[in-house]
This record gives sequence, structure tokens and C-alpha cells, in this order.
Amino acid sequence: MLISLGLVFVLFALLSVFLLLFGAPTDLTWIWVNFVIGVVLLASGIASNANEIREWLRSGESRRIGKYGSSAVAQAAIAIAIVVLLSLLANRYHWRYDASQAHVHSLSDQTQKVLAGLERDVEVTAFFQKLDQPAVRTLLDRYRYVSDKVKVDYADPNARPDLIERMKIAPEKIGKGLLHVQLGDETVDISEPDEEKLTNALVKLTRTAHKKAYFLTGHNERAVEGKGADEKDGFARAADALRDENYRFETLNLATKGDVPDDADVVIIAGPTQPFRPEEHAALQRYLERGGALFAMVDPRAHTDLVADLDRWGVALGDDAVVDRVQSLFGQAMSPMAAEYGTHEITKDLREVTLFPMTRSVQPRKGAESRFVELVKTSKESWAERDLDTLFNQGRAELGADDLKGPVPIAVAGAPLLDGAKTVAAADKKDDPKKKEARLVVFGDSDFAANETIDAYRNRDLFVNSVNWLLGDVEAIAVRPNKSRASRLTLSTEQFTQIRYLSLFVLPELIAVVGVLAWWSRRRAPGR
Repeated sequence: MLISLGLVFVLFALLSVFLLLFGAPTDLTWIWVNFVIGVVLLASGIASNANEIREWLRSGESRRIGKYGSSAVAQAAIAIAIVVLLSLLANRYHWRYDASQAHVHSLSDQTQKVLAGLERDVEVTAFFQKLDQPAVRTLLDRYRYVSDKVKVDYADPNARPDLIERMKIAPEKIGKGLLHVQLGDETVDISEPDEEKLTNALVKLTRTAHKKAYFLTGHNERAVEGKGADEKDGFARAADALRDENYRFETLNLATKGDVPDDADVVIIAGPTQPFRPEEHAALQRYLERGGALFAMVDPRAHTDLVADLDRWGVALGDDAVVDRVQSLFGQAMSPMAAEYGTHEITKDLREVTLFPMTRSVQPRKGAESRFVELVKTSKESWAERDLDTLFNQGRAELGADDLKGPVPIAVAGAPLLDGAKTVAAADKKDDPKKKEARLVVFGDSDFAANETIDAYRNRDLFVNSVNWLLGDVEAIAVRPNKSRASRLTLSTEQFTQIRYLSLFVLPELIAVVGVLAWWSRRRAPGR
């Protein structure tokens, strides 16, 4: 018994040492007490049973146990050595693997671009109590792993009131915790930190120049501020997405201003449903002629004469609505998802789908194909339905001879045609090299960037990247932080039918055939 108890104490002492090697909190006193007691019990047991042990060692059983026991000990020692070696290598060479579908445990493409562009050290002070530090430490370690310019210091706010006062942080702002991010003399405080908030803080600190976007109003466009902005079809979240990129925005009523302001870096027209005045058409034309950037989102059946302007600039909007019964939201044929993206700066990093709740076809008109890239297309099983009366009044849609067969382009980007075949780049840039080239992005849907839909899939990235490209801020084009979501498997009707037949017919039948063959072969075997 003494020997058995001694082995137990020694074993727990060795396990404690093993955990200590991996950084687990272990009391050295506990290790030594277990080890000493174990050794004493082992020595006492061996001394009191010396004769029995001597006889047992001379027996054949002891030799067998010794043979197999030494083999087991050697294997255990090798396994421990391998684990210790892997631990040492892990401490010296860092390597991470994210097995989640949305890669929510990895830094996004946008964050990595921001970190790669850091020219000075960013000092991050985490004011969290020790019990709350592990969660934020996991987040900050990802940043430190990517860039050595991120310097992190952890401070318990109860123990460091002097640091809070020196950084001029109001004590009530601390709450349950606070990240104080500083770059030079500029600072940003973050409560409830996550990757999106922390990366946005770095963007604000590193971008010193503020670019300005104007949202056009006066034609029943989607509201970006005030009444209706926070409703499901408003554009408040789209405006916030631009603010997070350190862009400023205002609303613009051309009927009262008469012209697009000189400080406008981009003009956004989000879902107009009323005609423009002649003076407004002329103002937009002048804006593009001086190298402006225009982002137009025009929904199906929108009662706007902007379609004629877009056609003159080289973009044809179909008088139709896209129907997709294969790749759409929960079988809603009028809400197609992107099936493929064009080769363009806006979409080069997009790998996941985007959602468009009711969209029309958008493509370069004849003679302007070389100036535009089709950004987004629906699936090959989709089509652009042109019998809109039957579609909206009776809810029926069938692919007809007059319809545009899929894949259907629903967004384009490029250089608009101005004054016939001339563009700013071709005609005016020779005389004035500093003059900007006009840029135009057109979508056949504005719902994709509305409050209800902008955070679905990669809609936010597509919207913000489009604005970034129009602003000429190509370096800011990226895929933004991922969010946890349930894993989804999107199947076409054909794929679902194949799986159903495999599970209900093919596999069960195959199993039955194999069973019959096995039974027959056993029955025919000799001796049966």
C-alpha cells in the first residue's frame, strides 16, 4: 500500500511539473511536498517489503512486467519529449490556423493593410481589470502578431489612477474597460473593443486627409440623416460605413445649390424616384467634365430620368427586373445573389456573395464596352424579366424571347463618355495633367446598401469599396472584419436533387446489393 501511495504522490508531482512547463499556474511548494511525501512513502514501502520484493524480482512474472513496463515507460518518455519540443518550437516560431468558416479568429484583409501601412508606433493601453484582460488580450495579440509597431500595455484602472489622469481620460469613461489608442498626439478611446472598432480607430489616426462625399437629395432618394434615415430602407448605416473610413459627407440639393461644390470628391445618388430638373442634369454633366466621380444606384421601375443621362455617359439600364430561382435569398427569386465578380479593383478581394433585393440589369451600352467593367453578375440560370406588368401584377415570370438571359450584369464601373467619344482622360488631361479622370459606378439596385441589407454577406464591402475607388483611394479597398455567423450550405435545385437521390435510393440500394452478395458468398463457401 505504501508503495502505491508513494507512486500516486510522485505522479502528481511530475504532472504539476509538466503543467508548469506550459505556463499553467502551479505552486512550487505543492510540487515539492508531493514529491517528498511520495519518495518517503516509496522508501518506507520498499524497506518494509524488501524480502517479498526480492523474491518477486527473481520470478518470471517480474521479468515480463519489467520488459513491457520498460517499453511503456520509454514510449511515455518519448511522447513527453515530443510535446516539450513542440512547446519550445511554438514559443519560438509562431503559426496560427483559423478553422472557422468565416475566419472570425483572423484579422481581416482591411486590418492587415492598415497595419502594413503603419509608419510609426501605435501605443495601445488596455484599461481592464485582470479578470477581464484575457478576452482583450486575445484580440490585441492578433495585431501584435501581424505588426511589431503595435505596442500594448495592460493597466488595471483601480491600480493606475495616475495613468488615467496623465492620459486625460475621464474616470466615468472607463466603465468595464477601455482601450486608449495613441498615434503621435492623436488619440481614440474604445469601449467594448472588437476588431472593427479598433481598425476604424487606426484608420482615423493614420488618415490625415479627409475626403468628402455628397448624397444627392430632392428626388426622393434614400435618407442618410434626419427623418427616415434609421428606418430599414434608410441609408444611415451606409453613411456610418463611410464615416468609419474617415470620410466626411453632406447632403446636396442641386436645385438650390445650382452646381456640385468644388470640394466634392464623390457624389452619391441613392435610389431616386423622381425626375431631375434640366439645371440638375447640366450640373451633373459639368461635374463629370471637370473630373468628378459619380455613384448612381437606380432601382427597377424607378420613375427617374437619370436613366437617359447614364445612357449618354455609356451605361445602359434595362427596363427589367432580375429573376433568379437558383441562387437567391431563401428561394426568393426576386432577391438574387452575386454569382461572379468582374476583374476590377472594387471586387478583386471579394470571395463571398453579395445580396441584391430586387435589381435591374446594368451593362455598358453599345460603343462603350471598352470603358466599363461589369462588376457583378447573377447566376447563369437567372434572367432579366422585361414583362414587368405580369411580374408585379400577377407574380408570374417565365424566360421569354425578349428577356435578357443570365448571367445578368447588375453593376458596372469605369470612365463615362463625355461629349460623344471624348473623355476627360483622353481630351483634357493632355492640356492639364493635374486634371482628374471622371469615374462612374452604376448599380441597378439601392436596397443592397440600405440599413436592412448592408450588413448581409459582403454588401458593406461592395458599397464602401465602390466609394473608395471613386475617391481614388485604392489602398483602402479591402475585405473588412468578419463576424460570426451560422454556417450555410447553398445548394442549387440540381444539387439538392442529386443529394436526395443518393441518400434515398443509390446508397441504400448499394448497401442492399453488397449485403446480398456477402450472404451468397458465405452460403456458397466450402463446409456450409
